[in-house]
Amino acid sequence: MTGLRKRSVQLAGHATSIALEPEFWTVLEAMAKAQGLSLAALMVRIDADRAGRPLASACRVAALAYTRRAASAGGARGGPSSAG
Repeated sequence: MTGLRKRSVQLAGHATSIALEPEFWTVLEAMAKAQGLSLAALMVRIDADRAGRPLASACRVAALAYTRRAASAGGARGGPSSAG
């Protein structure tokens, strides 16, 4: 993995930044696309469901869960295996 890549997002009316490895951003982008969401909208959902967990950790866990679901489904279309 390479260094962290930082992005800014509006959550609950406040600007915040999150730093993740590029590989996680790639999975999150594929996840958003598969759900018909923008990356920002996906981040809002992850934020709402994170239950006190740090946002970066919640994003990594969401990406891992998505990757596991895609793997168990045999590499669903739009999943991480096709997220170039």
